[in-house]
Amino acid sequence: MTTIRIPAVAGTFYPAEPRVLGRMVDEYLDEVRTDEAPPKAMVVPHAGYIYSGPVAASAYARLRNTSAQITRVILLGPSHRVPFYGIAAPVSDQFQTPLGIINVDRESIDEILPLQQVYELDVAHEAEH
Repeated sequence: MTTIRIPAVAGTFYPAEPRVLGRMVDEYLDEVRTDEAPPKAMVVPHAGYIYSGPVAASAYARLRNTSAQITRVILLGPSHRVPFYGIAAPVSDQFQTPLGIINVDRESIDEILPLQQVYELDVAHEAEH
């Protein structure tokens, strides 16, 4: 059975309506001009879009023409509400977003679960953005 993590802050930190959110993201990206090579890794802010949208777009714009080359995204973020040590991997198979469903690489998570600092801990993801 497939489990889907529902977005926790759609409609507060960013629009929940797909058309509105898509337009907002496109506008942020359209304001950025870059011809720099795409990076292997990025550190990008993740606050509400009205606060961090333009700065995040300045990073993500570098990936705009490389989607065919990107085969895996590893997303690391802090836990704002649930204290724990180590890495909290999601139990969910997919993350729902206003712009569509994102598959979780369960095979890769299963490979790192034997590491002592990695846990399946959905509660750490429940209220996160």
